Amino acid sequence: MKNIPPYSLLILILFTSCLTRNKTASQDKQIESLLSQMTLEEKIGMLHGNTMFSSGGVPRLGIPDLQYSDGPHGVRLEGEPYGWKSAEWTNDACTYLPALTALSATWNRELAHLYGEVLGAECKARGKHVSLAPGVNIHRSLLNGRNWEYFSEDPYLSGELAVPYIQGVQSQGVASCVKHFALNSQAYNQYTVSSEVDDRTLHEIYLPAFEAAIQRGGAMTVMAAYNKVRGLWCTESSYLLDSLLRGELGFDGMVVSDWNAVHNTERTALCGMDVEMGTNIKGNGKEMFKQYYLADPLLQKVQNGEIPEEAVNRKVRNILKLMLRLDLIGKAPYDTTGMAAKLATPAHCSIAREIAEESFVLLRNSNHMLPLNPAHYKKIAVIGANAKEVFARGGGSTKLKAKYEITPLEGLHNFLGDSAQIEYAAGYKLNKKAYKVGHWFTNEFETSDPQLIKQAVATAAKAELVIYIGGLSHDHGSDCEGYDKPDLKLPYGQDQLLEALLEVNPNTVVVLMAGGPVELGKWYEHANALLHCSFIGMEGGNALARVLFGEVNPSGKLTTTWCKRLEDMPDHVFGEYPGNDTVRFKEGLMVGYRYFDTYQIAPQFEFGYGLSYTSFEYSDLKMNPIWKDPDKEFDVSFSITNTGKRYGQEIAQLYIHQQQCSVKRPVKELKGFEKVSLEAGESRQVTLKLPRRALQYYDVISKSWKDEPGIFTIQVGASSRDIRLQKDFELKKIKNQPQGSYSEKQKKKYVI
Repeated sequence: MKNIPPYSLLILILFTSCLTRNKTASQDKQIESLLSQMTLEEKIGMLHGNTMFSSGGVPRLGIPDLQYSDGPHGVRLEGEPYGWKSAEWTNDACTYLPALTALSATWNRELAHLYGEVLGAECKARGKHVSLAPGVNIHRSLLNGRNWEYFSEDPYLSGELAVPYIQGVQSQGVASCVKHFALNSQAYNQYTVSSEVDDRTLHEIYLPAFEAAIQRGGAMTVMAAYNKVRGLWCTESSYLLDSLLRGELGFDGMVVSDWNAVHNTERTALCGMDVEMGTNIKGNGKEMFKQYYLADPLLQKVQNGEIPEEAVNRKVRNILKLMLRLDLIGKAPYDTTGMAAKLATPAHCSIAREIAEESFVLLRNSNHMLPLNPAHYKKIAVIGANAKEVFARGGGSTKLKAKYEITPLEGLHNFLGDSAQIEYAAGYKLNKKAYKVGHWFTNEFETSDPQLIKQAVATAAKAELVIYIGGLSHDHGSDCEGYDKPDLKLPYGQDQLLEALLEVNPNTVVVLMAGGPVELGKWYEHANALLHCSFIGMEGGNALARVLFGEVNPSGKLTTTWCKRLEDMPDHVFGEYPGNDTVRFKEGLMVGYRYFDTYQIAPQFEFGYGLSYTSFEYSDLKMNPIWKDPDKEFDVSFSITNTGKRYGQEIAQLYIHQQQCSVKRPVKELKGFEKVSLEAGESRQVTLKLPRRALQYYDVISKSWKDEPGIFTIQVGASSRDIRLQKDFELKKIKNQPQGSYSEKQKKKYVI
């Protein structure tokens, strides 16, 4: 492109634009032609489910049923058409990828794209058109049972990983459905609670990941959430689905409801919601689907003149647009011949392992205990129920049938072979039949089994090395859909167990598997090594062994702040979790590290934190922030050197701070990052490009993004609190330029 003459480039741009307009016009013409041939009954048949995971088509016009797949980290096992039970297929075992909190800990955009490619390819192999993922909801409350399905507390990071994930899925001819729109930040009362948030917080915290997914990722579908927003369910909110989603964010695709999230025929028919799925209607077989709100009740209201047929047409157009984008109309169904051979291929399993390996976050490594030297240990004790637990079939709607799943204990056996004797003791027992108190599963999480602890301690006392593998699970009340957690403590008396283990054998490595932060007990004061991971997929055990014994250098970093105690979290400090009929996001912008850093609250581990088996130095910060055109980006460059003795990867993070502003802003906000691979002694220059939006806040008066002149600080470092380089610059307003908000229409000029 650099060698193309300017006039030739202009011709190319105009030609491409012309082709796009012609394609859109042709598509619109085809949609209107199909609409004109459809009966009202056929149109309405497309607006709701006709099995638990498909919505209706019009076979006589070559319009197929749409087939949906649940699960952000794999293709959900095949279920019965009219219920939730497994169909007991023998050829639907798939790749079990690490959870999205594991993917996010890699901070690796390339891996996110590969992740999406694997998921999209296996969806297509199973005959699915829409993958109901990714989830980009913000980790507002650490108690949310579904946080492990989302990326982060930070909207920028969530969007940066969602974009390549979506592009990867859709590169395989499968639509990605970004969810849950919007403000779906808790499971407690999620079917009835109304989330209340001010406009600035909505635009700066809870919308940016959706904006990135739609505008840069090109997400073809969006899922409307369970909860209410400002008193109306998301599935019937014109403000949410028309003004925000289709208006401000520019979404022109299909909106599908979460399963059983529709409650009203008229309001849902008259807003931007297109397809109703999973409504809890009593009945048997296909007949129950006709009772959905957008089924026979809608047909009757249209026939009676209560709802205009054009409201139906708008929805059908969006569905047909999706089908044309996927090239489904008039075409043979996806070829599922030899399905099993296309699932969990060696290449896909290798990608699952690579993602798992890069997701480990080293939280403590006193006296360089890790990596372990296998030659030094002949008798190893492995303690903890998670060492033998499998997770693919747990967690709620994300349940999968993995082709295989290597547990941590199996991974250690695979790695060490006969070179060491491994003795296992559970130490605690998972509770598969938890009972609930209200909307929390509090039951026996705090209890411990004295006999299991005794056995584990005896095993640890005889060993040269103890590897403890505990944390959370997919039990109800833990990292699981449907209910929030009762607290952040390690369940089943693990704190007591760990204290006893460290007392008899200080040579203990603690590995905590959990979809998010947990509170650390007194045992942490005596632990030399602490390694964290989320649920790490089918190759997780092999990945863990390679990290512990140094074949892989851990390079993950936290994407959610770990607090010292739950009461330190902003949703608890400001008193609005979980709410009852309404939950008010009173903390506003101060979510996660924004709160901890602005209010100078010490976390257990800060956002972006993660150690390595090597070390890195930052130097030579330079900026080129000369904006003569508000649409242009500006460059920030710096160098990173691997000053250690082995290969490693560093995640460099860029934060921006405005020193004074007419509105309150967080003390810092993540606006850029790059993962850099370096051999020992190697240096590399990193250049991050920042758009004008990186300096702006959302102005509630003008309802636009505004940059306010003043002194800004660029901060570059290894975490939100480990800032290595920083430099100030002044954003000045051009002389005689009138005050006001920046917008695309105004194109006001600033200089630095």
